[in-house]
Amino acid sequence: MRGYMTKRLLFAIPTLLSASLIIFFIFALTPGDFVDNDPSLPATRAAELKAIYGLDKPVLERYLHWISQAIHGDLGYSLKYQMPVISVLKTYILNSFILSSVSLALTWIISIVLGILSAVRRYSWYDSLVTLLVFATMSFPTFFLGLLLIKVFSVDLGWFPVGGMQTTNTNATGLAYIWDVSKHAFLPVAVLTIASIGSITRIVRTDMMNIIKQDFIRTARAKGLKEKTVVYKHALRNALLPAITLLGLEIPFLFSGAIITEQVFNWPGIGFINMQAISFRDYPVLMGFTLLVTVVTIVGNLLAEWLYAVADPRIRLK
Repeated sequence: MRGYMTKRLLFAIPTLLSASLIIFFIFALTPGDFVDNDPSLPATRAAELKAIYGLDKPVLERYLHWISQAIHGDLGYSLKYQMPVISVLKTYILNSFILSSVSLALTWIISIVLGILSAVRRYSWYDSLVTLLVFATMSFPTFFLGLLLIKVFSVDLGWFPVGGMQTTNTNATGLAYIWDVSKHAFLPVAVLTIASIGSITRIVRTDMMNIIKQDFIRTARAKGLKEKTVVYKHALRNALLPAITLLGLEIPFLFSGAIITEQVFNWPGIGFINMQAISFRDYPVLMGFTLLVTVVTIVGNLLAEWLYAVADPRIRLK
């Protein structure tokens, strides 16, 4: 398996280079740039700024300069924030990671539990209730759900802050700081979890229903094993194989942020910053962020393949 993973890593290099080429040319060939976004600039000053930022050079030359810098960890300079792109990403990507990681963990834990119980008690009132709730959560638009939670829990009940990441003008540190951030993060985490829980629950339920009908499950029961051992040790391990692929695709979500949710709750994450970068045509930030997500996506796919072999010994990667 080590040789297979090494080969996949080598194949990832041309994939990443091809992706970087597409990413750069999409933004480079888009009409307008950061300088053109300010129509009040005199023509001479606009030309001077384009020369300073290298926007007057040929596209291919600009790409070669950008990719050579990216290889050395330099993703360019943000025109809006007037700081290196890597510093912008470091500043805001952690905020998105806080929301996404907690939401992802809660989503998978709740979905696996609900999916297993629905499969074991299939066609019961419990299964019908879970199915109803799952389809209901999948039907709610994210922005509507976020505004609804703000109306109920922030405006009417006053339990949680309306938005932001910290209380204005607070100097809290230590546990007080963690508690303050946790209160602000509760509603956006709830929105992300509710919006994601449905699809994974359905996948786990469907796979579990197929697995528990297999011959090896009947054999395990015939040996006198406890039902919990049959379900959680034998059936669940096989049922999670299709879900592993989905997990690999969701890993980039940890770093890409949730643009709509962060906008609704005014959470200073990377999704919120990307919306501002689009408005100001700050293409270095957008290109650097997209390249980062591409790298994480490739790593997520490799991790999913490795987890396949771990979860099912019958799979041998060659």
